Amino acid sequence: MPSKKALIRRPSPRLAEGLVTHIEREKVDVDLAVEQWEAYAEALRAHGWETVEVDPADDCPDSVFVEDTVVMYKNVALITRPGAESRRAETAGVEEAVASLGCSVNWIWEPGTLDGGDVLKVGDTIYVGRGGRTNAAGVQQLRAAFEPLGARVVAVPVTKVLHLKSAVTALPDGTVIGNIPKVDRPSLFPRFLSVPEEAGGHVVLLGGHKLLISASAPKTIDLLADLGHDPVVVDISEFEKLEGCVTCLSVRVRELYA
Repeated sequence: MPSKKALIRRPSPRLAEGLVTHIEREKVDVDLAVEQWEAYAEALRAHGWETVEVDPADDCPDSVFVEDTVVMYKNVALITRPGAESRRAETAGVEEAVASLGCSVNWIWEPGTLDGGDVLKVGDTIYVGRGGRTNAAGVQQLRAAFEPLGARVVAVPVTKVLHLKSAVTALPDGTVIGNIPKVDRPSLFPRFLSVPEEAGGHVVLLGGHKLLISASAPKTIDLLADLGHDPVVVDISEFEKLEGCVTCLSVRVRELYA
């Protein structure tokens, strides 16, 4: 039967040193961040996802943002080459974890750079944000890895936020959601719903109409509930200080069989 697994990675003690690009640096409470991370992981488990902990990378401040290190499509794990050189040491542990799950493993090679946060999958369409952390060679290599498996890869510009999924994610029906001031080209998405808060553009699909969403988007939570969705609210305030969002903290692996 299908097995729903989610990769997660414990925050580094150096989390407060993590990179910030588009926002002012704020003081991060690492102890509170660990508590929030544990609650996030528990929310995944409570909704049917088995969490798989990647070995910690304590010397890598941003390593909790495990999404950036691997992109899953069907049973293929594409190990990324992060655009920030300081993050490239994060990928080795993730490669070991996905290989242990039985995934087929592929890689982004120099000169390509690709962050997983720039990749949004809507059915068999894969949107790739071309911006600060992902370059043209990275987009080309992702196409080469996934188009033979049936994917349609669409590159979109990202200039206003760190990653594509810092601006937009998608609802279960494929509607893309985002806060308009943070989205470069809403018209590139066939169905687009504007939401009132930046953090409201970030949801993780848990199954059915359950959506993991940050507590910092109360108006969007109300909007999505009114549209018949079931928001599952988590507080990730310490990670948001580092441009993190709910998608950054896990990688869902759906195509494995127990």
